[in-house]
Amino acid sequence: MAERPGVLVTADGEVFRGTAIGQAGTTVGEAVFNTAMSGYQEIITDPSYAGQVVVMTSPHIGNYGVAEADDQADRPALAGFVVKTMSRRPSNWRATGGLDEYLTERNVVALSDIDTRRLTRHLRDRGAMPVAMGSDADSAELAELAASAPTMEGQDLAKNVSTKSSYRVGAVGERRGRVVAIDLGIKRDIIAALNQQGLDVDVVPYDASADEIAALSPDGLFLSNGPGDPEPLTATASTINRLISELPIFGICLGHQVLGLALGASTYKLPFGHHGGNHPVRRMGDRRVEITSQNHGFAVDLWSLTEREAPPASGLASDDLLPASVETEVGTLVPTHQNLNDGTLEGMRLVDLPVFSVQYHPEAAPGPNDASPLFGEFMAEMGLVS
Repeated sequence: MAERPGVLVTADGEVFRGTAIGQAGTTVGEAVFNTAMSGYQEIITDPSYAGQVVVMTSPHIGNYGVAEADDQADRPALAGFVVKTMSRRPSNWRATGGLDEYLTERNVVALSDIDTRRLTRHLRDRGAMPVAMGSDADSAELAELAASAPTMEGQDLAKNVSTKSSYRVGAVGERRGRVVAIDLGIKRDIIAALNQQGLDVDVVPYDASADEIAALSPDGLFLSNGPGDPEPLTATASTINRLISELPIFGICLGHQVLGLALGASTYKLPFGHHGGNHPVRRMGDRRVEITSQNHGFAVDLWSLTEREAPPASGLASDDLLPASVETEVGTLVPTHQNLNDGTLEGMRLVDLPVFSVQYHPEAAPGPNDASPLFGEFMAEMGLVS
């Protein structure tokens, strides 16, 4: 089959030429770069990438093919996928096919042979921005599409990837308890990680009410990852606010951000976000460092709960970039984790209630397992550890 030329144009007019793979046609989305060297299938099927074009910084993608067990959702939610080089001949005993065919079957518009180093540097210097890309369109048409595309601010994307109806996934091994998981774009491996703790997981839609959740009589409440801006999720934040004093709560990613909103803090957009499996995070308590898997474009601003302004970030990340503690309507809130690349908040905990959250992915799909003990901490907060 003859190669199809492909083009990507950024909102500020930069043109990148390559080869079209996957689904024919064009697409528009916010371009972000991911620094993971493996786990591309998990990334492609992560609902948190809804509305985004993912640019892989690793230069060779697809070498171990694809396997159904690695899917994190029924279908990809991302807007597009960009690589430097696509493997032509995958090799792995688990592989059931190649990545190019996988993208085509799932209608993902993708490009290869793109100078991803130049594109990543552009996004790093200018910030994440809308792009238009694909085949069967010239650069002028794509430039117009990119320039008129909306940014991520204000987009309520969780409703597009959340379950439409509640469902239950049973515990693995000895049953220890039950949690309700608010689905803001939950990944299958997160549910599996909770099941491995001996938990039945009732997955409910993003707009489930506090009464609906309480009626399930859970031992705890889990707030999942998800895409887009947390600020539009006012109903979800209100539900969490009503349950904060009633249930142990553990939030990750978008769930962490919405928990921040429920506690009265504000959020803000990061220049190009954190996307990859190699982000260093310092635990504020014992100063140990975890290497974490991350995928988010917004952060919680604890300074918004004080009368002070955030200090300017410069040089190495330091403790004074975060307040030592802040007061909320339900008690004192302390930062527990900090990103060592830019000093932003990566975790928080209420002092007097069993409520905590992190900005990263402890289930590590893909990524390292440094943060997996957080699921055990959740069990302890629920009183389910013997």
